[in-house]
Amino acid sequence: MGTVVEDSTMDAVQKRLMFEDECILVDVNDNVVGHDSKYNCHLMEKIESENLLHRAFSVFLFNSKYDLLLQQRSGTKVTFPLVWTNTCCSHPLYRESELIKEKYLGVRNAAQRKLLDELGIPPEDVPVDEFIPLGRILYKAPSDGKWGEHEIDYLLFIVRDVKVNPNPDEVADAKYVNREQLKDILRKADAGEEGLKLSPWFRLVVDNFLFKWWDHVEKGTLQEATDMKTIHKLT
Repeated sequence: MGTVVEDSTMDAVQKRLMFEDECILVDVNDNVVGHDSKYNCHLMEKIESENLLHRAFSVFLFNSKYDLLLQQRSGTKVTFPLVWTNTCCSHPLYRESELIKEKYLGVRNAAQRKLLDELGIPPEDVPVDEFIPLGRILYKAPSDGKWGEHEIDYLLFIVRDVKVNPNPDEVADAKYVNREQLKDILRKADAGEEGLKLSPWFRLVVDNFLFKWWDHVEKGTLQEATDMKTIHKLT
């Protein structure tokens, strides 16, 4: 009965998404092997017992001043509520438009869809061909005792000035930061100041790639940083 009691506390919007959205199941080489509900894909019990691994994406959106847009996840999110993270993090769904392999169009389509859904960014502000896939990471991270992530995460960078109108069901706050402001956020998170927490996938990208890739953002040389052959297994 414990599961039923816990799930009864789940926000109605998040509950609908958990059961209606079908994530893309992949193997460790990112080959599609099936699909399952967002609910099952994020249950640590299922992740551990069935080794469920799903495809995800993380968008890093910079404005023309090369500041990075961060979001704080809404308090009603089932996984990692009120945690600060990169611009947008979600999943391509098991549907034709988001399974397209060519030029990673499926993942790009999903990114455009979720930027509208979470941050109210109009699709015309983020054309799918403007997303630059820089790499993929594979990681596993528990959120609490019950929920967690086990993902192959596509890291998508885009430099655009956009209109932002956050959806409160998804996003508690959003703000642009420069490098020094981000370093201050990292310091506060490490010190446990202001209750500030960062998502594990964002932290992995920050610690392994972000600042050198930020150089490429500013120089307009992002294509030089692209490595879509490797899947970086990070912990």
